[in-house]
Amino acid sequence: MHICCAPCANQCIDSLRMEGLDVTGFWFNPNIHPYTEWRARKETLEQYARMIHMPLIVDKTYGLRSFIQAVASDIDGRCGYCYGVRMEETARVAAERGFSGFTTSLLISPYQQHERIVKIGMSAAKKYQVEFVYRDFRPLYEAGRARARELDMYMQKYCGCIFSEEERYLKKR
Repeated sequence: MHICCAPCANQCIDSLRMEGLDVTGFWFNPNIHPYTEWRARKETLEQYARMIHMPLIVDKTYGLRSFIQAVASDIDGRCGYCYGVRMEETARVAAERGFSGFTTSLLISPYQQHERIVKIGMSAAKKYQVEFVYRDFRPLYEAGRARARELDMYMQKYCGCIFSEEERYLKKR
């Protein structure tokens, strides 16, 4: 499971485990900036994975430069690249490591472009010949946030990229 953050992932993981699926987490988020935010989300996920005894694959590459270079010519259209790069890498790693399928915790957020994520996930699955395990986790969103608060998890205030942080502050004005 591609995981954007532990608060979004906790209910997704529980739901899949209740179905009898084994879940291995995958941290790959070159979109998250600044570095302190990327590190806080990664460390929170690592702590949570240990707590629930979930295997976790961590890509330790901080992707500021590659992300900015990829979206610089279309900042308003950055989400497509963001979803694509993460689903592509998740599918590639799933195939490389012999997993039968993959999914993403992004599917829990009512703030993400759900249908677009599904379409991109299915395309990546086809390319790497692994299943895209689709679930509409959105009904679990509030429960996930409540669980994160119970566990005193770090909870972010914006999607992840520096441009979404900018939007957060501009909306407050």
